[in-house]
Amino acid sequence: MKELEKIKRISIASTLFILAILIGLLTYKRPKNTYKYNSKSTLEKLSSQNYFVNLNDINNQNHVLVDIRSAYEFDKGHLTNAVNIHTPDLLDEDNLNIFKELKNTNKTAILYGNNPHEVNMPFLLLYQLGYDNIKLLTAENSYVQNKLITKNSDIEKSKADVTAFINASKKNGDINTVIQNHTPEKTITVRKKKKKTTEGGC
Repeated sequence: MKELEKIKRISIASTLFILAILIGLLTYKRPKNTYKYNSKSTLEKLSSQNYFVNLNDINNQNHVLVDIRSAYEFDKGHLTNAVNIHTPDLLDEDNLNIFKELKNTNKTAILYGNNPHEVNMPFLLLYQLGYDNIKLLTAENSYVQNKLITKNSDIEKSKADVTAFINASKKNGDINTVIQNHTPEKTITVRKKKKKTTEGGC
C-alpha cells in the first residue's frame, strides 16, 4: 500500500514537472531587441570616429533632429523640424521604426537634449542595437523668459590617443599569448607554529 502511494506521488510530481516545462516552452518569447555590437566593439568604433555635430552642421537635408526630452520640454521650445522621442519611450516599436527608416534612407539622426551629457545613454543604447547612423548634437538648451536659447557646448576631448592605445594593445598580442609566455613564480608555503599550551601553576 505504501509503495502504491509512493508511485502515485512520483507520477503526479513528474506529470506536473513536464506540464511546467511545456507551459514554459509555449509561453517563451524571444526578446524584441538584441545588441548588434558588444561594449568592446562599440568603444573601438566610437574611439575611431567623430560622432559629434555642432549647431553649424545641423542644416543638412540628410540630418534629422531627435529631441530626447519630455513632451512638456519639447512643447516649451525645440529646434526647428525636430522629432520628439522621449528617452523612456526610445525602445517603443513606433520609435524604433523611425530609426530603422532613417537608417534605410541613409539619413543621420542627430540626438539632442538639454546638454550633451543627457544624450550619452540613449546614444550608446541605440548604437549597440545597430543604429550606427546616429550622432550627438554638442549644444546646450536653456530658457530665458520661456524662450528657448540654444548654444554650442564645448566637449572635453581626451588628451590621450585612444585609437593608438587600442592598436598597440592588439599588436602586443591578446591576453592568452601573454599568459602562455608567462612563467609562474615559485611559491613557498610557510607553516604556522602551533602555540604551546601553558603548563602548571604560578
